[in-house]
Amino acid sequence: MIDFKSKEKYDFQDLLRVMDILRGEGGCPWDREQTHESIRKNFIEEVYEACEAIDLKDNTLLCEELGDVLLQVVYHTDIAEDEGAFTMADVCDGVTRKMVLRHPHIFGDAVANTSSEVLDVWEDVKRREKGQETYADTIRAVARSLPALAYAQKVQKKAAKAGFDWPDVSGAFDKLSEETDELKRAMNGDGDKTEELGDLLFAAVNIARFLDIDAEEALERASKKFVRRFIAMEEASDRDLRTMSLAELEALWEQVKHTV
Repeated sequence: MIDFKSKEKYDFQDLLRVMDILRGEGGCPWDREQTHESIRKNFIEEVYEACEAIDLKDNTLLCEELGDVLLQVVYHTDIAEDEGAFTMADVCDGVTRKMVLRHPHIFGDAVANTSSEVLDVWEDVKRREKGQETYADTIRAVARSLPALAYAQKVQKKAAKAGFDWPDVSGAFDKLSEETDELKRAMNGDGDKTEELGDLLFAAVNIARFLDIDAEEALERASKKFVRRFIAMEEASDRDLRTMSLAELEALWEQVKHTV
């Protein structure tokens, strides 16, 4: 066996070899037991941690987290190879072939001079690749494992391609008001509260789409802002927040919201 501990610098082939050892005969019991399903959440967590490094503009952390994402790719591929499904060579071949096919303006005769035109070409090639003949096919193809806001926004974009859309954002705002009223009625017993709340959120996502705002990112930023302000509010108080009245808490909130 290669003495991996003595190497000064590792490369991609070393990573593949280490995974083979860990999941091979006499390897790590935990690594050998894992399946696609058992480490699925790990994959999601590693991607989010890489995104956090991007948000922090921390290149050292990003390098580390991209390594963790790559490890997940290698892990899933090794499991698949053991099952006879596909290999790392198949993964590399597939994604490279996809990039070449979906950039006919670079590797072919198509013309795309702007980012918008590039995206149109990409979507057109993708539909032909996937055999998507109807707009319903494109909507069905949206990954249901996406976070709910991202899924809603992508579905709405696909529907808009078919012309199923308001002419401008005012229609989306009217729908938001309508769904708000329906939720209020549901709270009083006229309707399903969960369904109506979902409709309200869906309507809010539609507004984000019209404004060209990523709904997932917008809510994430709002949540982080709330956390910063709540922490500042507690730090600014010399009392236990639970002993304060709502009016006092609101006054404290107004005090810190303009500074954080």
